[in-house]
Amino acid sequence: MTSRSEVTGKCARAADPGLPWALRTVSRSVWHRFCRSPGDTPSSDVHRHPEEGVPHREAAQRGRARRRTGLMDRTTGGAPTRPPQGMAGAVLLFGVLLAGAAPLIPLAVLVYRYEPELLPLFAVPLAVLVAAWRIARDRARDQLTDPLTDLPNRQALLIATQEALAAHEGEPGYSVGLILLDLDRFRSLNDALGHTAGDRLLVHIARRLHRALRAGTSFAQNPEAAVLPPPVRRRSERPVVARMGGDEFAVLLPGVGSPELLERMAKGLIAELAAPIRLDGLLLVLEASAGVCVHPTHAQDAESLLRRADVAMGHAQHSRSGVELYDEARDLDTPYRIGLLGDLRRALEMNEVALHYQPKVAFDGRVVGLEALVRWERPGQGRVPPDEFISLAESSGLMPRLTDYVLESAVGQIARWRHQGLMVPVAVNVSPRDVLNPGFAARVAGHLTRHQVPAEALQLEITERLLLDDSRRAADTLAELRRYGVRMSLDDFGTGHSSLVRLRSLPVGELKIDRSFVSRMVADDHDAAVVRCSVELAHSLGLTVVAEGVEDDETWERLHDLGVDAVQGWLVSAALPADQATAWLQVRRTGAAPVSSLPR
Repeated sequence: MTSRSEVTGKCARAADPGLPWALRTVSRSVWHRFCRSPGDTPSSDVHRHPEEGVPHREAAQRGRARRRTGLMDRTTGGAPTRPPQGMAGAVLLFGVLLAGAAPLIPLAVLVYRYEPELLPLFAVPLAVLVAAWRIARDRARDQLTDPLTDLPNRQALLIATQEALAAHEGEPGYSVGLILLDLDRFRSLNDALGHTAGDRLLVHIARRLHRALRAGTSFAQNPEAAVLPPPVRRRSERPVVARMGGDEFAVLLPGVGSPELLERMAKGLIAELAAPIRLDGLLLVLEASAGVCVHPTHAQDAESLLRRADVAMGHAQHSRSGVELYDEARDLDTPYRIGLLGDLRRALEMNEVALHYQPKVAFDGRVVGLEALVRWERPGQGRVPPDEFISLAESSGLMPRLTDYVLESAVGQIARWRHQGLMVPVAVNVSPRDVLNPGFAARVAGHLTRHQVPAEALQLEITERLLLDDSRRAADTLAELRRYGVRMSLDDFGTGHSSLVRLRSLPVGELKIDRSFVSRMVADDHDAAVVRCSVELAHSLGLTVVAEGVEDDETWERLHDLGVDAVQGWLVSAALPADQATAWLQVRRTGAAPVSSLPR
């Protein structure tokens, strides 16, 4: 049994002024509740002899009396009063409520009623709760904010898009537009100027977008020059500018009118970003690409809207057109194209992709070669246009596999023809991505070695786009192929942006004039001039000239007069399956025939 003196001693020691405030408060309350006699103080009780103490029963009765009548305050002449709790207690209780600590409220009320001295202790848990609430608030804000620009991030944009769609769900004529912007060649600037300067540049871009989209933009003075029209200026539906990461930004436009209007806005934003920026003494001019997508025209939910705007932006970057509106036909991830890609993979595995061969002949009727053209009959769907599945293969990463398949088939067919005495070269189209792929030349050489076909029997046709992508790397690969003995041809000449210096540096021996010029040269003098200039340029560089798309006798005669070396087209022959092409070649092997007798 602990004696009253021990309790008194512990209470007195706990009331030591050196202890923390909260512990002193507790000790004083316990001392008042259990230990105090009338007129006692914590310091006087320390010197009291144990035998002089008040019996426990008497102390308890005295405590109950105090609770009934109120504490006796010597400073008021013994008049019963409540402890000082009014404003402080109300503030603490209100703070507990605001902090969301509802479970503490009943306890606080009980303490307020029976032991008001303990009420200040609620300041400690209240402070902890307020601090925790602030941390949670800041953490939630950080999760939705880009730390560099202080703009909403991708997650915040997704939430804002979902809210905009949900607020007007089912409302006829309501649309939500999204513009994704990506800075062209920002990585080069970042590497040249340093990452710190690059970060400052991104902050500047964010501010420019805000200025262009803020509600005060003057539409009334100059409707044509304004970036945003009135429909998106309502207070509840202001544009949202977000940073998606890296050099990519997004603009959400609730209530936008039409895809065409959104496309005009995107062009206005690009023009705004193109204004010169002075950074570290340098005057920078930025270019950007934008993808445009509109709900409900292009997408029905927020995630699809973001993804399809990203698809459109990728097309804008690839084509360097500045702004591209989403086009489902060019989207790799539509259900149709996903199914088409799966069927194409299976067709390559099952050898269901075929090659047809279209002859190239000189004006004396000699067969100077054949071009291998890929064809695919999709089971249950019919023939798929080559442009459709070839572009799908390029965008999906399947192109190297398709190219290897075509090379293996073409080189194998060359070997079979050579065994039959048909010594005719075959041309195969290759993608710029194939040529830029490391090890491409070695793979071509491997196909030739496996079938024991001399390299000069194979010709690779490349396009002018290769000159723009990475001309130095392309030239190295083509030079390696040339060392193997493989011949080169520049296909679709006139449709790209060839540099004459780069054209002269490429190891090509043949130039093919695109069918778009050849087919109209009889009716259009401009196209005829393009063909004539192309022939003269090619011959000046020592190249052989082949004209594609020859379909009538008049075009044949005009090309002959211009000095074209060979022609290809329906006038000579359509593209033929391997067995029919074999029969065609065997007929031609007997000797040259006049053009009028060539199989059509």
